[in-house]
Amino acid sequence: MTWMLVAVLSLFVLSNTIYVVKETERGVMLQFGEVVNPDIKPGLHVKIPFVNNVRKFEARLLTVDSTAERFFTQEKKALIVDSYAKFRVSDTAKFYTATNGEEARASALLGQRINDGLRNQVAIRTIQEVVSGQRDQLMEALTAELSEVAREEYGVEVLDVRVKQIDLPPDVSESVYRRMNAEREKEAREHRAQGQELAEGIRAAADREVTVIEANAYRDAELIRGEGDAQATGIYANAFNIDREFYSFTRSLRAYQDAFQNSGDLLLIQPDSEFFRYLKDSAGGK
Repeated sequence: MTWMLVAVLSLFVLSNTIYVVKETERGVMLQFGEVVNPDIKPGLHVKIPFVNNVRKFEARLLTVDSTAERFFTQEKKALIVDSYAKFRVSDTAKFYTATNGEEARASALLGQRINDGLRNQVAIRTIQEVVSGQRDQLMEALTAELSEVAREEYGVEVLDVRVKQIDLPPDVSESVYRRMNAEREKEAREHRAQGQELAEGIRAAADREVTVIEANAYRDAELIRGEGDAQATGIYANAFNIDREFYSFTRSLRAYQDAFQNSGDLLLIQPDSEFFRYLKDSAGGK
């Protein structure tokens, strides 16, 4: 039993004597709460049990996601800005002293610093500059300023600060939407009015062109018709001058046909009328 107790005690002491720091970690050694080794390198190390205590921190990049805050621009316009930052521990002793080695506390402190820096940077710029014009310059200036302050106060290095999203407050967004909607409706009405004006002009030009074309066509048709009638009249005249009696005979036949085409018609004419000349004598009195 004695040897077993000695073995268990030795194992316990050994486990509290030897410790490992990974490549992805940073560590500090404490002696009764005081930092005695501020930068423990990765590897296998030995400490005095129950006297020394080792605190390990994440050496990789960490992210602090700040809550969206309302900031005012140079024109006193409100904006809702959402941002985040990337940082890592650079001074383990200062990091432990400032935050007690707690990443959550470090994130909270950096988040407050980020919001203060954003408030100052947004306040000296217009909405246009914050949204698009100088957005990159804003983030670069904030990163440089915040990195210096964080290194001195918290022992961390801020590598990048990024603005994820910029929104207008709900009440402002509604008014902006209404104004934009009114402007777009006004622009649409102007475009429709211009379109109607162009359409009326095109329609009037088309109607005028149709009228001109119809008038020219009618004129040409009447000229052609007149020339045809003249030619027909000349042909008829030449033909009838060859035998005038035959022409008179054919005209009488056409008159008879027109006069007696309806069976119910009555015609009262003297029997010796000139109208019946070719009915009485086919020779026409000759």
